[in-house]
Amino acid sequence: MRRSRLLKLLATILLVAGLLVPSAATVLSSTTVKPTVAVPVDGSNLLLGNPSKAVHSTTSPNNYLMTTSNYTLSYNRGRGEPNWVSWYLGPSSLGSTDRLNNFRADNTLPAGWYQVQANGYSRSGFDRGHNCPSADRTSSVAANSSTFLMTNMIPQAPRNNEGTWMYFENYLRGLVKSGDKLYIVMGSYGSGGTGSKGTATTIDGGHVTVPAHIWKVAVVLPNGTKDLSHITTKTRVIAINTPNINSVNSKWQTYLTSVDAIEKATGDDLLSNVPVGIQKVIEARVDGHS
Repeated sequence: MRRSRLLKLLATILLVAGLLVPSAATVLSSTTVKPTVAVPVDGSNLLLGNPSKAVHSTTSPNNYLMTTSNYTLSYNRGRGEPNWVSWYLGPSSLGSTDRLNNFRADNTLPAGWYQVQANGYSRSGFDRGHNCPSADRTSSVAANSSTFLMTNMIPQAPRNNEGTWMYFENYLRGLVKSGDKLYIVMGSYGSGGTGSKGTATTIDGGHVTVPAHIWKVAVVLPNGTKDLSHITTKTRVIAINTPNINSVNSKWQTYLTSVDAIEKATGDDLLSNVPVGIQKVIEARVDGHS
C-alpha cells in the first residue's frame, strides 16, 4: 500500500476513535511526497509537445491521439486522415531496410470507425502521400512497415508528393547524415486539391478529404542529450507550407514560411514544450539557411 494511503487510513482510524482532532487529521493524511512530473525523453515523437492537445478517446473523434513507437498522430475521423503526425528523426532511425510498399488499413482505429483501405485513393488522381516518410524509418522492417498504415496518409498531388516533398525529405535526411537530429511535425488543412485528374474536395466515396495545404516543421539539433533544454533562440527551425496542387514548384525553398504562420492557419500550438520566450523568437523566423 502506498504511503499516502496508509497515512489517510491511520488518520481516519484515529479520528473515529476520538484520538485526533480534524485539523490534525488533515495534516497527517496529506501526502508529503511531491507528484512525479514527466520529463520529456530524448527521441520522443512528442518531445516538442502535442500540437492540438489530442486525446486517445472516442469522445474526440476529430482529434484522436494515436501513438506508435515510430510516430504519433492526431487522427480526424471526419476527414479520414491525420490532422498532424509528429516524429523524431536521428541516426538510429535510418538503416538499410528496403521500402515495403505494404499499404493497408489501420485496424487499431476504434470499432465502427471507417477504415480507409489500401485502394481507397485508386483512380482519384492523388498519391497516397506519407506524413512520416517510409525513408525516415529504415532501421527495421517493423519500423518501415508502420509508415504504410493508411492513417499516416493524405491524398497528395503527384508532383507535390514525388517532387517538392521528396526533395525536402531528402534534404532533411541529409542533415541527419551530416550529424544533426530532427524533431518533425507535418500536417494538412483545408479542402480542395488539384491532382492529375483535376480538382477534388473528397475521394473514397466522400470518406477522405483532399487537403488544400500541406505543411511541415523541422527543428534541427546537434547530436547529444537533453534535446529540449538545448533549444535556444538560435536553434534552426525549417517550416514550409505548400498548396496541394500538381503545378507546385519543385523547389521546396519556394514555400518557406514561419511556424507562426502555420499556427495561425491551423490553430495548433506546434512547439508548446519549448519555453515561451524562445518560442516567440524561433516561431516568427523564416529559415534562411536552406
